[in-house]
Amino acid sequence: MIIFYGRSDDPPLMRAIEEAQKTATEYLFLDQGCCSTYDLLLELGEPSPTGMLSAGGRTISLHSVRGVYARPLEPPMPHIDALERIRAQTFHEIFMEWIEVAEAVVVNRPRAMESNNSKPFQIQQIGAAGFDVPETLVTNDPDEARAFWTAHGRVIYKSISGIRSIVKELDGPAADRLERIRDLPTQFQAYVPGEDIRVHVVGTKTFATVIRSQAVDYRYAGRDGLEATLEIIELPQDILGRCVSLAERLCLPLCGIDLRRMPQGRWVCFEVNPMPAYTYFQDNSGLPISRAIVNLVSEETVATGG
Repeated sequence: MIIFYGRSDDPPLMRAIEEAQKTATEYLFLDQGCCSTYDLLLELGEPSPTGMLSAGGRTISLHSVRGVYARPLEPPMPHIDALERIRAQTFHEIFMEWIEVAEAVVVNRPRAMESNNSKPFQIQQIGAAGFDVPETLVTNDPDEARAFWTAHGRVIYKSISGIRSIVKELDGPAADRLERIRDLPTQFQAYVPGEDIRVHVVGTKTFATVIRSQAVDYRYAGRDGLEATLEIIELPQDILGRCVSLAERLCLPLCGIDLRRMPQGRWVCFEVNPMPAYTYFQDNSGLPISRAIVNLVSEETVATGG
């Protein structure tokens, strides 16, 4: 038995469920929109809690759960009353606490995903895994930001939190607004030329895609009237090995790693996404990422994280 947890309108989660259906994998889908109707009983013990879970007319033993693929998003609860909201939130909190310590393959454990909440911390881990990282400045001082821009010529900026933000290049109009960062520390990085490559790590498997686009942030190329094309690419084994090592260092069985291959062959890593929307890459390249995720959480191997 494997469990999928998240929203029914979330493409990556639903694609994995479709894959489980194709392979006749036994699963239970816990829809965040229905959390107020679920029951979860935990019994504390060693080596981990046990208990029972009731959802959608089914009751299962937590001991029978081999794997969990969780993509917790903001729950859709616009029409339920206050008591139901409390019940839904309580279920969510207890479930997330359980998957933190469950004797199952969990993609991904909540504590591990917290590494994305601090880009500076992530950069340190990326460097420790053997990747080059761009020259970086995190500051709320406009003068420091301007000096960094002057020193490097081309600079991009983005949020330092785990909330998704659009990567932009620092130009004249943006520089005129730098006073705003006094209330919001921002990450600035020296611009790195080259090809964008996204590597999805699923357990020990890797799936690499090269993205060709003139946009600074290819995810939003359409907003600037530009295009992005994606193709499968074979990477050197040492680079793929570093990707797996980085994922293991961050205790992330599933992650999306953003690389850039510079013209002279230098490899730079920007960040690691602990909850990647992999369907964009799968749909445009044909890589079987959803199948690998289902295979991973269906394994018998116990992975408790670190």
